[in-house]
Amino acid sequence: MTSPVSRPPATEPESADRIAAFEARIANGESIEPKDWMPEKYRQQLVRMMSQHAHSEVVGMLPEGNWITRAPSLRRKMILLSKVQDEAGHGLYIYCGTETLGVDRHELVEQLLSGKAKYSSIFNYPTITYADVGVIGWLVDGAAIVNQTVLAKASYGPYARAMIRICKEENFHKRQGFELVAHLSQDGTPEQKAMVQDAVDRWWWPSLMMFGPHDKDSPNSDSLLRWRVKRFTNDELRQRFINLTIPQARAVGLTVPDPDLVFNEETKNWETGPIDWDEFWRVVKGEGPCNRERLAARNKAHDEGAWVRAAATAYAEKHAHRKQTEAA
Repeated sequence: MTSPVSRPPATEPESADRIAAFEARIANGESIEPKDWMPEKYRQQLVRMMSQHAHSEVVGMLPEGNWITRAPSLRRKMILLSKVQDEAGHGLYIYCGTETLGVDRHELVEQLLSGKAKYSSIFNYPTITYADVGVIGWLVDGAAIVNQTVLAKASYGPYARAMIRICKEENFHKRQGFELVAHLSQDGTPEQKAMVQDAVDRWWWPSLMMFGPHDKDSPNSDSLLRWRVKRFTNDELRQRFINLTIPQARAVGLTVPDPDLVFNEETKNWETGPIDWDEFWRVVKGEGPCNRERLAARNKAHDEGAWVRAAATAYAEKHAHRKQTEAA
């Protein structure tokens, strides 16, 4: 199936002059649009990056969605329902943006369901207590905002425009998460305070891993930076997140599980201990605590939703036939 909004990849030869002209446009701050010529590697990098982002939004519904029926009040249920619904919309925006690069979202979804595609490793960790909902909003969505506000200035127009709306909604997600964390840590019982600290202890390091490997170990960063799909390196974005988050943790009486954490007076940066990259790569390769569970849940939902897709297709075909008949 070919999407009506997709475009075929550029077929013109990639001469040195054409690539130089393309990179000059980016250097001048111009936005690259779907009908513009682009190097095949630029297109491939965007497809890889945007599809992983879309997959992450969709899989990201699962850890917190598990707590909708168990949220402690109607207000908390409504907040969580709204957030999970937002994540579904974010995935749709980005899948649509990826289709402008000449790929079909059905193909991308199949890659996710088969396990071939990657998504953010953070969503392969379990949500053990209700405090995890708040900590995910604060740390995980907070890390996403640091990354995505930069993507709102990406050189590819459809991706950048999608990020503008997504970032507004992610800011809400972070605020509701931090509000819950502050409530539990400041006004909660001793058990609730211990519960939220335990959640911080479990989610801190995976949140730092969200920004990807160190710059020296990131094979895609050079080209993404050159083409201004990204504006900052993984380590620069990770450092910004750390600098923003440590004061917030201290403000609500929480600590991060890092005995090596220290503030560098010269650089004005909070410096952390070493990240366990062995754990990161294990999760990326499918050996995380919930990798299999997440894929099983997505496949189950896809199979159970087959009748909805069939009904929508039949409805569209019926109305298309009616229009053709009326026009004849």
